[in-house]
Amino acid sequence: MSSNSSHLSTPPPSPHRTHRPRRAGALALGLALAAALTGCAANPRPPAAAGPTVSTTGSASASGPASAVDGRERLTVDGGTREYLLHRPAAAGGGPRPLLIAFHGRGADAEHLRRQSGLDRAAESRGMLLVYPEARGKAWGASTAPTPERPDPDADVRFTEALIAGLVRTGRADPHRVYVAGFSNGGSMALRMAAQRPDLVAGAAAVSGELPTGSAAVKPTGPVPVLIVYGAEDPVRPLAGLPSPGPAGPGEEPITATMSARASAEAFATAGGAGGPAEEGGPGYDSVTWQPGPAGAAVRLLVMHGAGHTWPGSAVAPPAGFGPVSTALDASSTLLDFLSPQRR
Repeated sequence: MSSNSSHLSTPPPSPHRTHRPRRAGALALGLALAAALTGCAANPRPPAAAGPTVSTTGSASASGPASAVDGRERLTVDGGTREYLLHRPAAAGGGPRPLLIAFHGRGADAEHLRRQSGLDRAAESRGMLLVYPEARGKAWGASTAPTPERPDPDADVRFTEALIAGLVRTGRADPHRVYVAGFSNGGSMALRMAAQRPDLVAGAAAVSGELPTGSAAVKPTGPVPVLIVYGAEDPVRPLAGLPSPGPAGPGEEPITATMSARASAEAFATAGGAGGPAEEGGPGYDSVTWQPGPAGAAVRLLVMHGAGHTWPGSAVAPPAGFGPVSTALDASSTLLDFLSPQRR
């Protein structure tokens, strides 16, 4: 996860779109290193046969503003109850707000990502509605391959779709400014949503998350602005990918092979018709930016020098063996600077 540090600088602004035409369609803290590994999807989107049944309860009314800035809410999807933490900006006003959904890492939970990332503070200054969903079994189904532990690999995609639909329907979220982000397994979940639902997601950011390869491979299906932030010395999910993962622990989901962080970024650049990569070095990181294609979707990869499987700029100490935290930038501010201008 992450360790004691504060941000020293942010990378130079990257080219990105400010608007693109609306497309058709609607929308660890695990101590064992292998437990943070993840997978994603092969199908372009999950079956639409059984649409989720949704009801919302909790600290915020489904028909009006939340009574407090922070709260825990519940959502009924496919006959089951899911939970999420919600942070509303103090001066949100009465209209729909840009929405960021932030997925925690495998073995962790919503509150841990909230503390690890400091996203509340970064989102507050931008007037952004922030949601931290809870995964079932402390892991996200970032792969479409069914397993004995997760026979329905598309459940988390439907949960995310329903969560967005509920917040839009109640007037809290702007459907044209829906963003996804995450750490590790949660980063891969964010990339899965961007890959499968380019008609729903206006931008995505992953910290220490890659796309899977092999039988669980996912291929981006349309242009989406994507930012990937990665530690050059990540010992858990290496920068170069994990083509041959070892076995999972007893009762755990299989560990999914992943492509490299750069190949993950390139897959989104190709799907968006982006131009060739422009590479530059910064103080403590290297940057690769694929210039926006016809739809205006830029893709960027930041590789943090000497960093491990951690959230750059975090003040929360990572588990033993996850490696150091970069202080070259504040990942939360960096990813929101990238995402905030994007519109669908």
